[in-house]
Amino acid sequence: MERVQEHAVTSEAKSLAGRPDQTEPALELLVHGVGGTTPEEMLGDPRTVRITGDDTAAVFRRAADVDAESRPADQRTGPIREAYVWCNLTSGNGTRALWLLLLPFMVVNLAHWMRPTARGRQRTVRFYGLLVRLAGLTLTVLLVAAACEVALDLAAWQCAGTRACAERHTWLGFLSPAMSHDSWWSRPGRRLALAALVPSALTVLLWYLSRRTWSEYESQQPMSRRPEPDDETGHSALGRPGFWYGRRLVARLRAAHTAAGLLTVAAAVTVTAARFDRGPDGSDPLAGLGVLLEIALAGLAFVVVYVVCRRGRSENRLDQALDRRLVRRLPLGALLLLALALLYAGWSRPGWQSSGRLPGDTAFGGIALVQGLLVVALAVVAHLLYRTHPDPRSAMHGLGGPAVAMLACALGGVMSGGVSQRVSDWLDGTGTSIAGPPVLLTWQASVIPTLLVVVLVLCAALGHRTWRLRRSELAAVADDYPGERKDRARTARIASTRAMAALTDRGPLLAAVVSTATLLLGAGALVGAFTTNRTPERAGEEGHAFVHGAAQTSQGLGSWLIGLGFILFVTWGRRAYKDASARRTIGILWDVGTFWPRAAHPFAPPCYAERAVPDLTWRIATWTRATGGRLVLSGHSQGSVLAAAAAWQLKPAQRKRVALLTYGSPLERLYGRWFPAHFGPAALSRLHREVDCWRNLYRLTDPIGGPVRVSGDCGPEVDHEPPLKDPLEYGRTARHPLPAPILGHSDYQADPVFAEERERLLARLRPEVPPQGSSGRSSA
Repeated sequence: MERVQEHAVTSEAKSLAGRPDQTEPALELLVHGVGGTTPEEMLGDPRTVRITGDDTAAVFRRAADVDAESRPADQRTGPIREAYVWCNLTSGNGTRALWLLLLPFMVVNLAHWMRPTARGRQRTVRFYGLLVRLAGLTLTVLLVAAACEVALDLAAWQCAGTRACAERHTWLGFLSPAMSHDSWWSRPGRRLALAALVPSALTVLLWYLSRRTWSEYESQQPMSRRPEPDDETGHSALGRPGFWYGRRLVARLRAAHTAAGLLTVAAAVTVTAARFDRGPDGSDPLAGLGVLLEIALAGLAFVVVYVVCRRGRSENRLDQALDRRLVRRLPLGALLLLALALLYAGWSRPGWQSSGRLPGDTAFGGIALVQGLLVVALAVVAHLLYRTHPDPRSAMHGLGGPAVAMLACALGGVMSGGVSQRVSDWLDGTGTSIAGPPVLLTWQASVIPTLLVVVLVLCAALGHRTWRLRRSELAAVADDYPGERKDRARTARIASTRAMAALTDRGPLLAAVVSTATLLLGAGALVGAFTTNRTPERAGEEGHAFVHGAAQTSQGLGSWLIGLGFILFVTWGRRAYKDASARRTIGILWDVGTFWPRAAHPFAPPCYAERAVPDLTWRIATWTRATGGRLVLSGHSQGSVLAAAAAWQLKPAQRKRVALLTYGSPLERLYGRWFPAHFGPAALSRLHREVDCWRNLYRLTDPIGGPVRVSGDCGPEVDHEPPLKDPLEYGRTARHPLPAPILGHSDYQADPVFAEERERLLARLRPEVPPQGSSGRSSA
């Protein structure tokens, strides 16, 4: 393999020197989309060779084209074709299934990038990022608090402290005072100290995964370039030198979130022991130690919040610095306080008995309140940014980020509540021996049926609208295939596919309704839990019979739904761990969600674009510099987003050697609407002006791809009009004797228009531009 790569690079470097009078070569660099594919399928040849890259991401060619640059006399019917395969970045081995646990972190990280376009409001933009980072910090605390609820409260405190529960679960016998005859480990503080190892191990595991995935996926340095001023100039920030290299921020956030997780465990243990020490049976010296420990925990928690707020991303330059002292000392300081907390809780306290619940309602209630306030503040800031530069195509008029942040918090709450509810039901088979999870978690589960009703009503309304759109599409299908003998079933099938594809454009409405309902219902659950301090069923006992019945039904149904969701979640993860096809399905979710760098949460799944974009940029720059040839960057679906990001990273002179061919592209339909600050009209228009030429193909039956909507003020319009026909033929023809399939989002290259547009792009590229030399120096 190394010989093949060396031969390919040498051929490129010597191609111009050996044929000074020949026409420059042409290259088509294919980038696949979501779900991945094989190089054999992309290149249409079973014999392919990897010319550069590794097992994770690589560039392939047909075996016959390995040294194509050194054979200019060969008669070619088209450009040299290369395929960049990056699917293993998101759907590799079975451990990727564990990334499902990081779903709330990924969603809140998306909210960071959804801010509206703004000019001249740098402080407001930074404040927006600060709020999202704080929301991400609350999710880490929520996850660790849920682990503390399960391990410390339900298992060690309640079940082990209750004889009936401990007898059903003999593995807890050594922690039970009744079953172990008051053994050393059966003391409440020591039970808590031992159980604290579970959430502590979870926090350390998250730290390890974040550090490991950084080195495997995101440690690729982009090409060196001069720093740029940190201002809004109308072009996308994706072209800044340090956009795809966030090492410094990720390291800082990783240290802060790791410390926050460890401090959460330490606080859960310390507060419980200190509460007893300050009681009538407590010890004054231990009470004093508890106060000192609580002050130390609060002080370090303040430092963690300061570190999260202090620094954002450095995109205008390639920041290779690393705050080594902070990154090392902050988690170690939290670990030291945790050790002191465990030692403090394990001290002998005669007369201390476990009863009731740990103070989990206060903790979960405080987290929920802070999250709600952060989302509201984020909405206010997003609205202010949107007013500075309104864009009618932006999702929810610029409020897409706050809505997604709300959904991330709700998802974290559902996962936390689901785990607690299922473990409680498992430990307490009779439902009478232990107090169960905190009241707030029961209230939050009880509002899920109401939220589900809202979603079902909205889906019914969208279904009705889709049915009406299908009726209008019936006439449009007939007009698109004039002279054909009409088949009602065939026409209905095409019209239905078009109508269903249009549902993608209703995504902002769905997100707006669900996030608003979630915020209101969550606020209601918080008020209900703290005003009654009882579960909904018991709180409704004193009311009208209908109210009591509704509360009882809602609580029972909510508990069942959240338990079912937890089981399905675990089942899906287990299946994905063993089944490669299921893992690819999860990989599609990561293809969209992990395109963006980890700017708000360091424990989110790794950003594959921090590997893929530098790969593409280096390949384009080195090939055009070595050969002086023309290059068509051909991207399908998510590959078109990677292609655009790579084009933004090129030097202007290199960018003028490149043509863009995108098809099935979500650049405007999804990214332009949901991420307007980076893919808005100004950014896409500037990209159109800076590349030599750009053409975009789309179909009305495609639920993902769509038009780019860039005007043609500096060349031909980007979008191919009319949209490509799908299917290619309505009925049977001599060329298509069998019924042509409805392709939707796939197989754009099967359309003859694809080859025509590619040839036009190659013809438009200016071959007279001389090569930039092959000295191998990095671009300045």
